[in-house]
Amino acid sequence: MDTTISNTSVKGGEWLIKEYNANDTFTPEDFSEEQLMILDMCLQFLKTEIYPIVDRIDKLEPGLMPSLMEKAGELGLLSASVPEDLGGLGKDFVTSTLVSEGLGGGYSFSVAMSAHSGIGTLPILYFGTDEQKKKYIPKLATGEWKGSYGLTEPGSGSDALGAKTTATLSEDGKYYLLNGQKIWITNGGFADVYTVFAKVDGENLPTGQAGFTAFILERDFEGFTRGPEEHKMGIKGSSTVQLYFQDCKVPIENVLGEIGRGHIIAFNILNIGRLKLAAAAMGGAKLALANSIEYAKNREQFKTAIANFGAIKHKLAEMAIKIFADESALYRTARWIDEKEEELLADGKPFNEALLGAAEEFAIECAILKVHGSEVLDFVVDEGVQIHGGVGFSDEYNISRAYRDSRVNRIYEGTNEINRLLTVDMILKRAMKGKLDLMGPAMNVQKELMSIPDFGNDDDSAFSKERKVISNLKKCILMVAGAAVQKLMKDLSSEEEIIMNIADMAIETFVLESMLLRVIKLTDKTGEENAKVQIAMIKCYLNDAADKVAKAGKEAINAFAEGDEQKMMLLGLKRFTKTEPFNSKNARRMIADKLIEEGKYVF
Repeated sequence: MDTTISNTSVKGGEWLIKEYNANDTFTPEDFSEEQLMILDMCLQFLKTEIYPIVDRIDKLEPGLMPSLMEKAGELGLLSASVPEDLGGLGKDFVTSTLVSEGLGGGYSFSVAMSAHSGIGTLPILYFGTDEQKKKYIPKLATGEWKGSYGLTEPGSGSDALGAKTTATLSEDGKYYLLNGQKIWITNGGFADVYTVFAKVDGENLPTGQAGFTAFILERDFEGFTRGPEEHKMGIKGSSTVQLYFQDCKVPIENVLGEIGRGHIIAFNILNIGRLKLAAAAMGGAKLALANSIEYAKNREQFKTAIANFGAIKHKLAEMAIKIFADESALYRTARWIDEKEEELLADGKPFNEALLGAAEEFAIECAILKVHGSEVLDFVVDEGVQIHGGVGFSDEYNISRAYRDSRVNRIYEGTNEINRLLTVDMILKRAMKGKLDLMGPAMNVQKELMSIPDFGNDDDSAFSKERKVISNLKKCILMVAGAAVQKLMKDLSSEEEIIMNIADMAIETFVLESMLLRVIKLTDKTGEENAKVQIAMIKCYLNDAADKVAKAGKEAINAFAEGDEQKMMLLGLKRFTKTEPFNSKNARRMIADKLIEEGKYVF
């Protein structure tokens, strides 16, 4: 790997070929007092306003969700990302991410809130004209108006540009007439303002985009109607409807951004949305873990609390380890986005271009976080139901609600399959454009495969063995991805199974490295004894991550390589994924004992 670098020069995807200083890595232990106060305010809001009425929320009681959003708006919880001159709090990206986490345990409320403050507000904030922003943003910031976003159609989900909704300029040139349909629209039943995408008819449109354009619609626009509420498996309290446009009259001043450039809005907003979804999922995971710990402490079998059983301790510990790992990667990336935004602002970029440019720089990491965060939540709620036993399958306990609500996170903001494909695609495209130097490191790995293995480790510094494992896992990715590109070339894009194998290797490695840097920084600050539980967590996660990388790498190699090439790479994979023996049972018991003692996630 190349020399260690500080965060001031970080580029998206560069972690694959670089090493980092732990002290330059932002971690949750670095939250300011103000940020922690905002987090506490979010948690208290859920405790007082949401949890007592979750059943009422799930029954879609008319007017209830809008009133809750207005209460959140009064506290500034809907406007952390909105500049002060437009009625918001004007906080940095880490703080707005923390708000997403803090409200993420709010079941259906968190979905409505996230949709409103994210895809419902940000397109206008970042792409609107001054007049559009002045008209809409202050009211969206307070919750007086609720926001929604219409992209998906019956025939276009992941293929967003395949939308069929059309926009035709009226004869008098004052309106665009929209015709078509949108489905799965969150907040659609009660929103006041909608960002909707349609294809503009006409000539002289940008090549390849077929007039794909964003529009701002208001609830009472002529020709605009909403369907009934959908009946869903989970997030039952979240309004989800279809939108219908029949010669819907949209004033030309409500075109958002440029004609034919709607894809720029859709895809850039998704980068931010993916990271914020990961944050919300983590908030939900922490709540599910806390509920599971409480139940395990109070539920007795064979004259003792089930929390005392090794099988339950294993589950609780594994839930916490995955949350800790996810949390480490999330805030590492959020701070990178903050730093890049500051850099772009210093270069003279306007507010909207700075944040969007920063999010675009780390689009790879945002895709990784979306996949990992949603799958961690699924794991945690599934184990939570198992710990609860029979009552976990009953609506008597909220863990069943958490289980149902969790499932959708792997679908929206781009399915996890799409995000896996995007992760590798973006890495390779950056390499081809010269933004990411993969060729040199990949060639070095090839040379290392042909050389005599070095089984020694002269570095006896703290965590040197863990750093060595992570360095080797990066070599695995470079080896497999490099060979796949050379062997398959243009055909690689159709070999989605191989791409997803490589993505899984990348996801585990990025999260593992983020976790290790956090533990190193914490140990340097507090001492090894005070960080012993976190050290146990990184050792457990490292062993599992190495096994996952080995499995994904083996599947990929066997799918495209043969003969001596296959044998050489499999031997290299075995060498690079080797870890030292470790008693993970005792480590997990120590982690679980800490959770049980505190009664919640405390890391």
